[in-house]
Amino acid sequence: MRLLKNILMGMGIVMVISTLVFAVQQQDPMEMRSEKEVQQTVDKNVAKSYTITPIDIPEDLNFAGEPVPQEDPEIMERVDREFLVNTYWQSNALLLMKRAHKYFPVIEPILARNGIPDDFKYLAVAESGLQNVVSPAGATGFWQIMKATGREYGLEINDNVDERYHLAKATEAACKYLQKYKNKYGTWTLAAAAYNAGTGSIDKFMGIQEVDDYYDLLLGEETGRYVFRIMAIKEILSNPEKYGFKLEQDDYYTQVPTYEVEVDEPVSNFAKFAKMYGINYKILKRHNPWLREPHLNNSSRKKYSIEIPKEGYYNMKP
Repeated sequence: MRLLKNILMGMGIVMVISTLVFAVQQQDPMEMRSEKEVQQTVDKNVAKSYTITPIDIPEDLNFAGEPVPQEDPEIMERVDREFLVNTYWQSNALLLMKRAHKYFPVIEPILARNGIPDDFKYLAVAESGLQNVVSPAGATGFWQIMKATGREYGLEINDNVDERYHLAKATEAACKYLQKYKNKYGTWTLAAAAYNAGTGSIDKFMGIQEVDDYYDLLLGEETGRYVFRIMAIKEILSNPEKYGFKLEQDDYYTQVPTYEVEVDEPVSNFAKFAKMYGINYKILKRHNPWLREPHLNNSSRKKYSIEIPKEGYYNMKP
C-alpha cells in the first residue's frame, strides 16, 4: 500500500512540473519583452501631434448684444461645458459649418428685415442642426415649429403641404414668434429660452423663483443649456480656425441656383411634372420639401411657387 501511495505521489509531482513547463512555454511574448521594448511599442501607438486642451473662453461673451455674467463661476462652468462639447464633437461641428454656408444666406436677410438679431440664426442651428427634422413632440423643420404655432403665424400645414419645411416661410414665422417673446419678456435671452421651453414653463419658473433674468433662473436641463449652447456654436462657427477647424472654400456646401415656376392648379403627378423641367422626383422634393405628397390637390386654386434647379447642376439620366 505504501508503495502504491509513493507511486501516485510521484506521478502527481511529474504532472505539476509538466504543467508549469507548458505554462512558461505558452507565456505571452509581450510579457517576456524588456520594459524598454514594451515602452517603445506603446510610444509608437500614441498620436503625439493630437493634443486635447481646455478652451479659452472669450472675455466678451454675449447673446444678441446682451452680456453674459462671466464673473459668476457657476455660469462659466456651464459656458465651459458647451464650448468643450461643441468644439470636440468635431464631425458635428464640421457638418454645421458646411451647412451654415449653404443656408445662412437664406436666413440672414429675413432676420434683418424683421428686426431680429443675427445671432438667432444660431438658434436654428441649435434647434435642428440646419436639417428638416421632426422632434418626438412633432416640432418640425429647421426652426422646430409645432403645428398649432405654425398655423397661428400663417403657415399652411396639412397632409398635402407643410410650410414648416419651407425655409424662407418658416424663418418668417419664427421671426414673428421671437418678436412676440421679446415684447413679453424684455430681453432676447429670455425670448430664446421661451422659444425652446414655451412661455408656460418660463412663466412658471419665474413665478416660483421670483427672478426675471435667464442667468438667475434654475431651468430644466435642455433650456438651462440652451443659450450657452447657442453662444458656443456662434463662437466656433464664426472663428473655426481658432478652434482647430480648417476648411477650404470648396469644402462648404452651396445652394444650387434655381428659378421659380408658379402653379395655381392641381398637379396630379409630381414625377411627371419634374420630368417636364429636366429633373426627377427626388430633385424636385429636395428643393421643395414642403410638398409632402406626390401630388398637389389645390382645389382652391392657390398660387404656389415651386423651385426648379437651373440646368447643368445635376446629372440626370435620359
